[in-house]
Amino acid sequence: MGYEVSGQDRQILRELAKKQFFYANQECNLKRREEWYRHNELQGERPLIHLEMGTFEQEILPERMRCMGDFARQLERALYCNFLNQELFDDDRVTPDYFAVGYDSYFTLFGLQVKVQGTKDAEGKTSVGHHFVSQIEDLEEDWDKLGETQFGVNPAASLERKAAVEEVIGDILPVRLEGNCLYSVPTQMVVHLMSMETMMFSMYDYPELFKEMMERTADDTLAYYRLLEKEGLILPTTGGGFLGQGSWCYNHTLPDGKAPGSYTAKDVWGFMDSQETVGISPEMFEEFIFPCYKKISESYGLLSYGCCEPVDPIWENCISRLENLRKVSISPWCNEEYMGERLRGSRVIYHRKPSPNYLGTGTVLDEEAFRAHIRKSLKAAKGCEMEITQRDVYTINRDIPKAKKYVDIIKEEIVNCW
Repeated sequence: MGYEVSGQDRQILRELAKKQFFYANQECNLKRREEWYRHNELQGERPLIHLEMGTFEQEILPERMRCMGDFARQLERALYCNFLNQELFDDDRVTPDYFAVGYDSYFTLFGLQVKVQGTKDAEGKTSVGHHFVSQIEDLEEDWDKLGETQFGVNPAASLERKAAVEEVIGDILPVRLEGNCLYSVPTQMVVHLMSMETMMFSMYDYPELFKEMMERTADDTLAYYRLLEKEGLILPTTGGGFLGQGSWCYNHTLPDGKAPGSYTAKDVWGFMDSQETVGISPEMFEEFIFPCYKKISESYGLLSYGCCEPVDPIWENCISRLENLRKVSISPWCNEEYMGERLRGSRVIYHRKPSPNYLGTGTVLDEEAFRAHIRKSLKAAKGCEMEITQRDVYTINRDIPKAKKYVDIIKEEIVNCW
């Protein structure tokens, strides 16, 4: 893709950059940024809230998008996503006072390119439904397919893109190379190459081969991190970089201000989850999965763990043993009272993910039921450092006021119950 921007698109982008700059410098936004720092340092005064817009942005962005060129539309989308939460929902997402650009890199486990079959919705548009084409049908018979993992970086392309953005809006918003967390989800990568059924049976049929596969996954991931370190492409994660799961990196624990190119994995946030293993016992998770996860996790400075999987069954014997754990996902399928008891007074943040059904289904918000849902979570997390991220909402029925009310209800219940 080229980086050409027409005169008309340029004007649109500059207007949006000015709008982001305005929101970024509002007093309420500056206050929220400081609250995120205190929160991630376990010194917060209240639960912080984020309504993740990405899964329903198709109901928000198209009517706003005006740019025509491909690169311009990428920038336009990114600019909108930087400030629309503040403009529309008034949650605690921080509008950055800069435009972030990340480094280009790739990691192809065992050299097998993931193959995906997509679907179309009733209007002929690409839908969220998709299927991963299985390339490993029998782990023993297909073992030779597990080749050398391929990974690499392209810093020149990243710098070229940064310069192109600077040329358009750099005099309005600083354009910054920014590091997000180091992201590793081994079981997801495995399931992208084999079916869930094959993964489950492989632990039973070929336990030693399965363990070897997971060990290779860990070793290759760490080799990839060493390449990033060697190339000087690990950047500090102490500011507004994305932490995964609708959260951000703001903290004073990790180093900031080291010489450029000297950062290691141990200086930054990492993120991991294992949604694909909810069907196995805690004992099997501990034997077959956890050694890989623990090995990778030990390379990070701080760790955020979990997505939709319930962590309570594997908390005692596994997740609680991750010494750098700072944030853990409390999903709708998690025993939130149990985890509240375990995290109360600890140095691990209770990152609650409410059920998406209240906002994402139906046309009318059941305020009474949702208030009860949030009150239950607030009660369970009493005495914990708490964060609330609403994820996995794929439609708000184009009703922005309903989504705004949803956020307001959470705020009200925090005032009443926290």
